[in-house]
Amino acid sequence: MLFSEDIIIRPLMTEKCVAMQDSEHKYAFQVTIAANKIQIKKAVEKLFNVEVKNVHTMNYLGKKVSRRVKRSRVEGKKSNWKKAIVTLKEGFDIDFFKDAM
Repeated sequence: MLFSEDIIIRPLMTEKCVAMQDSEHKYAFQVTIAANKIQIKKAVEKLFNVEVKNVHTMNYLGKKVSRRVKRSRVEGKKSNWKKAIVTLKEGFDIDFFKDAM
């Protein structure tokens, strides 16, 4: 069983995500891979005290990475992750920076 605090890993604050927040009331989050849309919706509503209209999810495969250590090559892979774009109902807003000051 996943708890609300375990589902939402972090908000994504890219240029595109901030533009979506201002114009379309859409917020992007990195979420647990095992979470589904219903669990994500309930977690956002509980954590931020808002009403969610819609949830879209995307799965990203981890990239292959390689680097040189001294004279040898080390290859690995970044972990897979899931992104959720949450659309809020009209009149609701999330302020991520209100407690920062």
